Amino acid sequence: MIKNPTPRIIAFLTATILSCVVGLISLLFKSAFLEVIIEIVLNFGVSFVLTLYALEFFIYRKIKLIYKNIHHLKTGKSDPIFPPLFSSGDDPIAGVTKDVLDWAQDQAVEIEQLRQNETFRKEFLGNVSHELKTPIFNIQGYINTLLDGAMEDPEVNLHFLSKAARSTDRLAALVEDLESISQLESGYLTMETETFDIYDLVKDVLDSMEFMAHDKNISFGFKDGSDVPFIVEADKSRIRQVLVNLISNSIKYGNNGGFTTVGLYDMDENILVEITDNGIGVEPEHLARLFERFYRVDRSRSRMEGGTGLGLAIVKHIIEAHNQTINVRSSVGVGTTFGFTLRKG
Repeated sequence: MIKNPTPRIIAFLTATILSCVVGLISLLFKSAFLEVIIEIVLNFGVSFVLTLYALEFFIYRKIKLIYKNIHHLKTGKSDPIFPPLFSSGDDPIAGVTKDVLDWAQDQAVEIEQLRQNETFRKEFLGNVSHELKTPIFNIQGYINTLLDGAMEDPEVNLHFLSKAARSTDRLAALVEDLESISQLESGYLTMETETFDIYDLVKDVLDSMEFMAHDKNISFGFKDGSDVPFIVEADKSRIRQVLVNLISNSIKYGNNGGFTTVGLYDMDENILVEITDNGIGVEPEHLARLFERFYRVDRSRSRMEGGTGLGLAIVKHIIEAHNQTINVRSSVGVGTTFGFTLRKG
C-alpha cells in the first residue's frame, strides 16, 4: 500500500485500473490488437484527467475550506496562500495534514494550559480567602472580647489591642503584597533601572537587618573572597526588596546560632548573587513549588513567623522582570541557597 499518495498518484492508479479492465474486455470481443491499444491509451488519458479534476472539485475544495478555517483560527488572517492541486511542488494534501495535526496539538496544549490555569485560579482564590479571613477573624474576636467587658481592665485591653494591631499589620502586609504581585504579573509595574554597586546595596541590607539576626543569634556577612564590588544595571529599590526578602527568610527559618552569608560572583555578562544559610533545608519535593503564590513548606511555622506566602513569588517576578533568572538548591539538615543573576552595568 502506498503511504500518503498524492492526487496525481491516485489519478494514475485509477486510470491504470480502468484502462486495464477496458482493455481486457476489448480483447475478448475484438480481434484488432491496435484498436485495443488505442482504446486503452484513450481510456487512460480520459480517466486520469477526470479523476484528477474530480479530486479538485469534490474533495480538494473541501480540504481548502478546512485549511482556510484552521489558518484563520491560528493566525486571525483570512485567505492563506494555498498551493494548487496540480502544482509541481510538495504534496499539498500532506501539508494540510501536517497543519491539521499541528493545529490539533496546539489546541490540546492550550486546553491543558487552560485547565491548569483554572486549577491555579481556584487554588489562588481559596488561598486569598483563607489568608484574609484569618487576620480579619482575629481582629473581630479581639474587638468583641473588648466590647464584652475587657475594655474596663487596662492590662487586658492593652493585651488584646496589641494582638489586634499585629493582625492589622499582617493584613496590611498581605494586601500590599497582593497589589505588588498583581502589578508585576500584569506588567503594569515597570523596572526603573540604574547602575549601582551591588556590594554596597547588600552591605546596606545586612546592616539594616542586624538586630533581626541578633535576636536569633545568627551571624551573617559575605562569603570569604566574594565581597568584591560589582556595578550592575537594575531597579535598585526592587533588588533591595529581593535581598530583604531572601535574607529575612534565611534568618526566620534558620537555626538558632546559625549563619547567613552572601556571595557575589562574576559570570561574564552577569553577576550572580547567592544567599546561603545552614538552616533546616527544604525537601526535594517542595523545591519546584517554592516560588508559587501562597505555597508554604510548613504552613504553621510560616504564619508564626508572620509571612504572607507571597514573598518568594514577588521575588521571582522582580528578577524575571529584569530578564534574569533565580534558582534554589537545598539539602535537608544542611541548608538552602538562593541565587539570582543581574546584568553588569
